[in-house]
Amino acid sequence: MINQNIKAIILAGSRDFGRCPLASRLPIALWPVAGRPAIEHLLRHLSHQGIKQVTVCSNGDALLLKKSIATVNSMQLKFLEEPLPVGAAGCVRDASNGDKDKLFLVFPGTILTSPDIDTLIQAHRAGKSDLTVMLEPELENGGSGNRSTGIYICEASALEYIPGEGYCDIKEGLIPAMLRAGKAIHTATLKQPLASFRNRVEYLSAIANYLQNCCDSDIGLQRRKLNGSENIWLDDTTKVDPSARIYGPVVIMDKATISKEAVIFGPTIIGSGASIGNNSLIENSVLWDSAKVGENCEIRRCVIDYQAVVRNHTIVEEKSIPCKPDGILKSSVSNVLNVVKNNADKFQQVLQPQLKKVNEKLPNWAKSPKINIWPWFAGGLVLIAFLWSYWPNLVDLWNIWQRSDEYSSGLLVPFLAVYILWSRRHDLVKCRLRPSVWGLFGFLGAQTFRLSGQFFMYGSAERLSIVLSIAALVLMLLGWQIFRKVFSILVFLGLMFPLPRSVHYAIMLPLQSWATSSSVFCLEVLGYNVIREGNIIHLNGTTVAVAEACNGLRMIMAFFMIGGLVVLLIRRTWWEKVIVLASSLPIALFCNSARLTITAIAFTKLSGEYWEKIFHDFGGYAMMPLALGAIVLELWLLTRIATVHIET
Repeated sequence: MINQNIKAIILAGSRDFGRCPLASRLPIALWPVAGRPAIEHLLRHLSHQGIKQVTVCSNGDALLLKKSIATVNSMQLKFLEEPLPVGAAGCVRDASNGDKDKLFLVFPGTILTSPDIDTLIQAHRAGKSDLTVMLEPELENGGSGNRSTGIYICEASALEYIPGEGYCDIKEGLIPAMLRAGKAIHTATLKQPLASFRNRVEYLSAIANYLQNCCDSDIGLQRRKLNGSENIWLDDTTKVDPSARIYGPVVIMDKATISKEAVIFGPTIIGSGASIGNNSLIENSVLWDSAKVGENCEIRRCVIDYQAVVRNHTIVEEKSIPCKPDGILKSSVSNVLNVVKNNADKFQQVLQPQLKKVNEKLPNWAKSPKINIWPWFAGGLVLIAFLWSYWPNLVDLWNIWQRSDEYSSGLLVPFLAVYILWSRRHDLVKCRLRPSVWGLFGFLGAQTFRLSGQFFMYGSAERLSIVLSIAALVLMLLGWQIFRKVFSILVFLGLMFPLPRSVHYAIMLPLQSWATSSSVFCLEVLGYNVIREGNIIHLNGTTVAVAEACNGLRMIMAFFMIGGLVVLLIRRTWWEKVIVLASSLPIALFCNSARLTITAIAFTKLSGEYWEKIFHDFGGYAMMPLALGAIVLELWLLTRIATVHIET
């Protein structure tokens, strides 16, 4: 059947920040399943059912998705670039491209096999609704079913209730708007569970479902029988030792190597070029391409990243194992040293005029009668080696700043730290350079802390080791005097990191609940009749949803950064600085409550998409002057208190 009047919209840009180390660098829709990205399996199923028009909403990953997805024949595939999140309903609006005669099918990009399209449409028509929400079936083991699958069937008339621009979610934005307008919203339950996923556990479950129901053409490999077990797919280039034991369902891709006495229990997929060492056990896991498992290892219910290495005698259960650099400078550094040594005279001739100018600006005790490039070269080499070693962590940190609203303020921290350092330059030049051997021990301790983070897969420990390593290098190369001067700046650098995942998720829901409660309290104090349902506020016929992004964590991180900057720049007593820094938390909570209260009131007084966007999207920026004003008022009060105390 060819569905000419249907447009499929696939939401494929989520990286599920914070829940899995693999998801922070690769969209979940691109996680591989038997040699193909998950989203490509969905596209093929849609094509087989006659869907011709498909728009993939990328949330900023359009180029990566284009490169990763093979062309699907007879399908008009369009990738929608979205520099900023627009929500599921916003994706429907942007992907519709003004079509008024289409039926829109919305799918998450992590479904391996789509439900029967005709069945979806029949369920939608039977409900006589403008929008249908598809639910999971009841689970056979008695578990809770009926959760949303993320699949929606949407009439073109629903576009009227989506703002013309900005963020809009289906569950929290579009559905309440349609219900207020009297439109019909219908739910329907699928007959079979979906092979879909949003995290590592669901990914492995989806793999199991897929391998139990797929056919040979889906995988593209020949099915074989080994050790009396069926459902084993092997490529002709796969090397399997005769003593290895494999119990399906198992897929082993091309150029993979299974060594002596290795044991593999399905459902498992071994990616292209992956290898499993002698006497190792793999159970219900997925190895992505070029992953390597050493000898005598036990891997159970794990996902191993591209080119990741699991060392010998390692036992890992229920984890995602990312690819990590070894962080050790090897032959590349010696090659650079040889090049510089052989061309030292040329470097000296070129750099001597510039170094002479720098030497003239140094304090008298630091000036050198003889210009030598080697100290400068050594410092530059240390900087290059540091950046090379920590480059994957820095890239990961950059991605967090770009994609996480809560921690985007961390991008400013290094620049502010440099500014604070520059403001103290007159004090720093008075300090003598006395390198300390304690810095070497500190650096070794920082690297031990980093390796512990890699071994136990704590990304927060690896990121924190960046600042610890910088502090150790300052002590080792410059000495205690300068270290004491810049210690507070090094502590300030800690604000550029996201909170550990356990802390993040422990405070996220309480903060969201506090934001809702405080805004309801403020509205009631102002005389409004407010009804609260969870994190949804009903106010004079207007519904305001306090989403996770409105929990106030973004303001807390930003205001702590502002408070830290003020504390490091002002010249006050220590107790005044402590009060200013500690007040960042209540100021952030107060400003977030004020923003939500003003936004809720504005939605009852003003109508129109333009004003809603102004108050919703830019309300946070308006709180910055309020926060700065609060800090200035606080400093003024502290000055008055200190003055009165002195006079007394």
